Amino acid sequence: MAVLIVDDNAMNVMVIQEMLKREGYDDFLIAYSAEEMFELLKTHQEGNGIVATKIDLILLDLMMPTMDGIEACRKLQTYHNYKDIPVIMVTAIGDSRKLAEALDAGAIDFVTKPINKTELLARIRSALKLKRELDWHKERDFRMRQELLLARQVQESVLPDRVEDSDFRINAFFQASEELAGDLYAWHRLDNNRWSIAVIDAMGHGISSSLVSMFIASILKESMRTLWSPQRVFTELNRRLMGLQWENELTHYYCTGIYVTVDLELGKLEYANAGHPSGLLYRVEDPEPEKLTVSSAPLGMFDTLEIVTRTLNLLPGDKLYLFTDGILGPFQGDDEAQMEQLIAFLHQAKDDETSVEQLITCKPIDGRSDDRCLVKAEVMPGGGKRED
Repeated sequence: MAVLIVDDNAMNVMVIQEMLKREGYDDFLIAYSAEEMFELLKTHQEGNGIVATKIDLILLDLMMPTMDGIEACRKLQTYHNYKDIPVIMVTAIGDSRKLAEALDAGAIDFVTKPINKTELLARIRSALKLKRELDWHKERDFRMRQELLLARQVQESVLPDRVEDSDFRINAFFQASEELAGDLYAWHRLDNNRWSIAVIDAMGHGISSSLVSMFIASILKESMRTLWSPQRVFTELNRRLMGLQWENELTHYYCTGIYVTVDLELGKLEYANAGHPSGLLYRVEDPEPEKLTVSSAPLGMFDTLEIVTRTLNLLPGDKLYLFTDGILGPFQGDDEAQMEQLIAFLHQAKDDETSVEQLITCKPIDGRSDDRCLVKAEVMPGGGKRED
């Protein structure tokens, strides 16, 4: 444990140092001014980003020339790497207002001169215990951040790449509200003419919703390939989500979702909407889209769930938008008003992807952070059945 003694009086430094040596403390740094203290702190910086500095405690004299202890303490608090070092103020002043000012400036304790050895050592032990606890928490938080970063990379790795075929295009716009997301999107090409697209929103935020999201993603990948149809895929997702309810009856893992299959040869779109915001299908030059409205309850809430599917005609030039409720955050009003504003926005944006990206990144009006996910699919000329 390294102790930094800061005092402009060499005699005071010697007395404190001798007291500590007799109690087994042998790692000292000495500074005779606040300016010299900051220079020492810079040269004893840790390089791993876990512990801010090798110095574990500062004994700081209150009355010093140029920069006094209170000003130095305030300055310490402005440095991310130094603000968690415990500071014990050493003072000959009995002014309670000054002591209160020192504590407000960031000192955790104080001792008065002439220094009582027993009191000093007790306060040092308490401060060093606090430092050990802070370092433990900072190291744990650092490891957690590293693990979350890895988890985010894994999560993002399962998201599909943009599709730029001559007959069909798919692109996603996505931003997580936290390190990990509860939203996900997926698409799969069954053959030359048939595609499936899914957008899912796992309820909640943070690690729990992201784990459910990854669980769903693992099921979707296989289900979209082997089961394909909206009714069969959502039935399987519901069955598997219900299997998560065994440990705690009060914990409910569920999600909303919309799943679409596209048959370009037949010019058909079939979908199921499990408690999710309506998808929007825009026809060429028509500002009012067809809505892919809710057709069943959310997935993972009921053992048996009737999955109702609906079918729409699909023509060249049609644009499909699937999204999660976080997309509505930048718009004002209730859910219905927000949806109407989104409809107008998407019609106006058309092929302007920059506007859509700005929608993804702008701040929500209510200040609440949420994942934002929007998938755009477009039938290109020659990619859908034409009207007779």
